[in-house]
Amino acid sequence: MVRTVKMEQDCQVGKPMPPADPNLTSPDNHHDLTASAREEVGSTKENEGDSTHMDQSNAQEKPVMKTKMEPSSTKLCGYLNKLGGPLKAWKARWFVFEEKKCQLYYYRTSQDVNPLGSIDLANATFGYPDQAQEGTFQIQIPGRVVVLKALNSQAMLYWLQQLQIKRWQHNTSLVKIPAEPSTTSTQLCQLPSAPWEGRTEDFLPAVKTPKGLVGEAAACLPDPWQQNALQKLSLKHPITEIQNTVLNICGNKPAQELRRSVFNFDKIQQSQDCPCEDPVTQILGETTAPPAPPVPLTPPAPTVLSAPSVSSVTNESAQEAKTGGKSSPSSSMNKREKKMTSSLQPSGEKVSGKEGSPVDKLSRLQHEVFTLTEELKSQKELVRLLHKALEAAQQEKRTSKQFLAAAGEQERLELVRHKERCIADLDGRLEALLKDKEELEQRLAMQDCQVNELQQHVQLMMEKNNAKQEVILKLSEQVAACMADPQRTVANSMGTETFCRLQEKIEHLKDDIEAHKIQNKFLNSEIYQLTKLWRNSSEEEKGLLMKCAYLEAKNCQIESKYLVVLRRLQESKGLDSSQQEMVKRLIEDALQGDKKDVFKLNPVSEYDDYGFKTIPDYEVEDVKLLAKIQALEIRSNNLRNNEMEDKPLRTRWANYLASRPLDQLAPSPELKGLIRCGIPVEYREQVWRWIVRTRTQVYRKRNPNRYQELRKHCEVSEHPASRQIRLDLHRTLTSNKHFSSPTSDAVQKLQRILLAFSWQNPTIGYCQGLNRLAAIALLVLKDEEDAFWCLVAVVEIIMPQDYYSKTLTASQADQRVFRDFLAEKMPRLTAHFKEHSIDHSLITFNWFLVVFVESLVSDILLRVWDAFLYEGTKVIFRYALALFKYNEEDILKIHDNLEIYQYLRFFTKTISDGRKLMTIAFNDMNPFPMKLLKNRREFHMERLTAELQELERIQEEFVKEQQVERKDKDLDTAVSEDEEETNEHSI
Repeated sequence: MVRTVKMEQDCQVGKPMPPADPNLTSPDNHHDLTASAREEVGSTKENEGDSTHMDQSNAQEKPVMKTKMEPSSTKLCGYLNKLGGPLKAWKARWFVFEEKKCQLYYYRTSQDVNPLGSIDLANATFGYPDQAQEGTFQIQIPGRVVVLKALNSQAMLYWLQQLQIKRWQHNTSLVKIPAEPSTTSTQLCQLPSAPWEGRTEDFLPAVKTPKGLVGEAAACLPDPWQQNALQKLSLKHPITEIQNTVLNICGNKPAQELRRSVFNFDKIQQSQDCPCEDPVTQILGETTAPPAPPVPLTPPAPTVLSAPSVSSVTNESAQEAKTGGKSSPSSSMNKREKKMTSSLQPSGEKVSGKEGSPVDKLSRLQHEVFTLTEELKSQKELVRLLHKALEAAQQEKRTSKQFLAAAGEQERLELVRHKERCIADLDGRLEALLKDKEELEQRLAMQDCQVNELQQHVQLMMEKNNAKQEVILKLSEQVAACMADPQRTVANSMGTETFCRLQEKIEHLKDDIEAHKIQNKFLNSEIYQLTKLWRNSSEEEKGLLMKCAYLEAKNCQIESKYLVVLRRLQESKGLDSSQQEMVKRLIEDALQGDKKDVFKLNPVSEYDDYGFKTIPDYEVEDVKLLAKIQALEIRSNNLRNNEMEDKPLRTRWANYLASRPLDQLAPSPELKGLIRCGIPVEYREQVWRWIVRTRTQVYRKRNPNRYQELRKHCEVSEHPASRQIRLDLHRTLTSNKHFSSPTSDAVQKLQRILLAFSWQNPTIGYCQGLNRLAAIALLVLKDEEDAFWCLVAVVEIIMPQDYYSKTLTASQADQRVFRDFLAEKMPRLTAHFKEHSIDHSLITFNWFLVVFVESLVSDILLRVWDAFLYEGTKVIFRYALALFKYNEEDILKIHDNLEIYQYLRFFTKTISDGRKLMTIAFNDMNPFPMKLLKNRREFHMERLTAELQELERIQEEFVKEQQVERKDKDLDTAVSEDEEETNEHSI
């Protein structure tokens, strides 16, 4: 009924009206309207039961539009966009309606012969979405929904209306419908002589035919969306596409006749528009006879729409139930128009009454506007409730259809069970909602209590505020009185002497205030002057400190050279005993010189930030002298690099990390360059933790509590390698203060980490060298679990497989790879080693196995580890080559085999310039492709595996030979025993 009112209003103002056919619904409320399409179409009488619910005012109701419908002279064909294909894209298709079969065929173009598919409209329903693109509508058939789109809304309405008419014509021409029970026996419902001669009250007035978009004339035009052939191509029908293409190319007569039969083109007719004088009287087609005169409409006055009551809706539904639920569309339309006419009658009486003043008119109009607004709200609510009821009825109808369509009892039982499960699910949801309701009610009660408390608090505050305002008013009155006559007011309140005394006191206070102001100005100027002096002195002090640092560094260099000269004099054999004694005394004085120093600008700490000794302890005097020289060089480099290199590096790191959190870093060339230069102490722990978590995130996601589980396993059962682990704990980083005591906390953590890793990787278990790797990780990361995952990352992810196995196969292969790189990068040094039969793998094997731990100074060692954790094993090769390059000239000067070995054993600890070493590793050693490293590793691994297999074969043969020799010895023993028995018998 609401839809009918809206249609009439649109007709009065001349707007294009939406389809009012019951089959035309929103996609959210699709109706199963196949049965309604077969309703009786003959003329029927109004049910007498409805007339009892109508007022006498309905006698003057407007006549309902009753016209005869004629099929449009325009052929129903044209271009539409169809949504389909695997990508769900719009494709332009040529659609043609076939009246005999009531099917809508669609082609790729209007010139094609074979259709791509068809849509059966006999049992179809139509709808259009409310919020979709302009011109979009849907055709719903059993098991399928076809989404189409016209060029505009007018074309969409034309197609929908014509499709409704075609479906109605087809169904009414096939079905013979019995008359209603209300008709007499003499009034039989007969099949109409033509499909369009029936009553058409439930159709909209005809929409104008869109020019150039539908009809036979549109076949000569391209599609409105201008899609190319590739966009129109149908991947689901390749054979049909090929046939149409061949027929279009050939252009033979049979193809043309076939095309003529598909489109049924007797002659091309131009589409003609049929404008109507009044939209309400616009008919759906053209006839040969003159059109019926339009039904005039009285201009409506402002009316108050009365919403249909629930009782009227109920009565109407009851009446329909009495008639078997087969009321005709015309009767339903008449009922709706009668009710709407009755609702419009009161406003008509007001208009016909005596006109009042303009104020009365304005108030009456305002009242009518308000009433109409409220009525509109009630109508919307009613529509919403009816939609919900319709949805529920449709759902019940579909369920009943499924139940009745089930072939056997088992399927029906399964449907019943499914509904029971749905009911149980809904009960569960209802219980959850009830619980939520109770919780919300409790929260609401609590909030009400809080609101009451706040209101009481506000009331108290308002009372306090009122009291304070009263006090303020009284004081304001007193101040005003004092300002008007201060002497009189004061004199009245106190004696004359007291008043004079107070005046004198006030004068003294004024003098004190002036004095304090002057003093304040002086002190401000003094503070300003002192601040300037302090800034100047700070700048001078900073300059002096830099100068002192430079001089101290230079002094350390000179002292280092002095000690080198003393060492060479000590080693020379051309000195007599007195000179040797003097050199020895000078060396002792130099070694004890630090104890006599009274002041140093930056005194050398005994331990660095991670607990490593800055000057190692040596018992041999010669080695002590070397340690002293090394400490002086380190101090000199630190003093020089602190201002020139360390501070700029810290600034670069601070700028890089300022815009991103430490836990959200991402690999980048900029980060790679910063890590190669070294991570500052304050950022190293966080950066290492990010690197380790990035490398082990797969392991951790698989089992987040892996370390805790391994620790519990260690407490339950003892690993076979636990004894070797306990022995190696006391030999781990002996120069570090954190591992100097067996009972220290770091030693206990290290033991738990190694035991947990032995259960984590049973293939390796424990290998000597893992204790040093875990110790470095524990010193930097400090957390026990993070150090464990760092050890896992190094052994299982960064290093190649079998690097720490019992055979150390991958470690041996890396030594051969390093020998090849050393021969390429430093051929002179390689020739020098061959000349003196030096096997450098005796020294470098430990470098690779523990990543230079206890081989480099702690500061350089941690820089190497920074790059190693980020880039991988290639860093070990770079730094190993850089160490030999750093001291290549010194090694070439030594020509004794034993001295070369002694020098290679400790020369790495004499390197103090980490910046220079880093430059050699990452610049001078280039190019260093990772692909070449992998290829050489694979080559040497194959050769080494073959050698090991050959060695195992030789061992097996040797064992067999030993077993044969044992049998021979057993035979000799048996023979000797027989001889002894024979001798005994002879005796």
